[in-house]
Amino acid sequence: MLPLTGLRVVAVEQYGAGPFGTQHLADLGADVIKIESRAGGGDVSRSVGPHFIEGAEGSAASLFFQGINRNKRSITLDLTSDEGRAVFHDLVRSADAVSGNNRGDVHEKLGLTYAALGPIKPAIVCAHLTGYGREGSRAKWPGYDFLMQAETGYFSVTGEPDGPPARMGLSVVDFMAGSYMALGIVSAVMQARETGVGRDVDITLFDTALYNLNYLATWYLGAGDNQSRVARSAHPSLAPCQLYKTGDGWIYIMCNKEKFWPALCDKLARPDLAADPRFLKFPDRLSNRDLLTEVLDDALSGRTTAEWMDLFAGTVPAAPLHDVGGALDNPFVAEREGIMELAHQSGAPFRALAPPVRMSGDAPPLRPAPELGGETDEILGEVGYDADRIAALRDKGVI
Repeated sequence: MLPLTGLRVVAVEQYGAGPFGTQHLADLGADVIKIESRAGGGDVSRSVGPHFIEGAEGSAASLFFQGINRNKRSITLDLTSDEGRAVFHDLVRSADAVSGNNRGDVHEKLGLTYAALGPIKPAIVCAHLTGYGREGSRAKWPGYDFLMQAETGYFSVTGEPDGPPARMGLSVVDFMAGSYMALGIVSAVMQARETGVGRDVDITLFDTALYNLNYLATWYLGAGDNQSRVARSAHPSLAPCQLYKTGDGWIYIMCNKEKFWPALCDKLARPDLAADPRFLKFPDRLSNRDLLTEVLDDALSGRTTAEWMDLFAGTVPAAPLHDVGGALDNPFVAEREGIMELAHQSGAPFRALAPPVRMSGDAPPLRPAPELGGETDEILGEVGYDADRIAALRDKGVI
């Protein structure tokens, strides 16, 4: 019995951030019901390429879609029609939460707010993940991850100082915002189950991106330090903590506690460096970082990255530099059972990442992302609709 078994979330979601968040819940046992429009082809990410499951057909073959929608169920429903909204309200009565990630002004138009749904079910939690919020000057603005990274300073601290500003290589703001939404849903549902009263929960991509500036923000707000990019992806204030050259490539070393610096010097067979007044403590090493980089590049060039990793293991915090393929082919990923084997509804196999939250005694479910409307009849049957009523709704184009 996974910890969120018995939690039902009705998700009016699309693309990345919202589905990523509700997948956390589904992986932990929640029943996540995706509401999609058949006329519009459902969640837009169903068509996102360029890669699809080999040998699979249907509406759930996109590997992008599979990456953020597993363990969910799908119902097609026209939320713009009176009958569609009536069906939606019946689903709400059976649910703990409604979630959506749309433009800020859309949530009220679709009736996804607590003001609209609280009279139908007082304990319902309504989670809204938007670009810039549901109110204010940007409520109608479309919002996307990379825009947030640009406006909240991420580009200015990513990449080499002599190169152009750069975004992070992943949709990290989407992923963080989705995770915050999942936390908000679980927190509000806990309260609603105690009090019988739900609420709105608001998360924005902009707020998420800004909040995760974290210590860089506090440095600016408290000390006026406007952090910029540092060579070799170095830590702004601690050294050694950056990329260094080895005999066959690169290694990232992270001596972020004083005890690791003499440990590194010992493994390099250079105990003299630990006693050198230029490198004695963090402030000394920071003020002499360029010289320290030359010294460590020279010392590390005598062995390969793999050899250094074997030598440092468990003593000096270090990591090899992998590309995406190398990261996934890493034997430690297999040791951690970090990749799951799944099968598309057609039987075509594919692989996906295992969830990061693991519960003792219970493995995560292994259901592929749903076909468009694949569980419509099943879900409506659970809220009391018989076959004739379902058929009538289908004939009218409501489902």
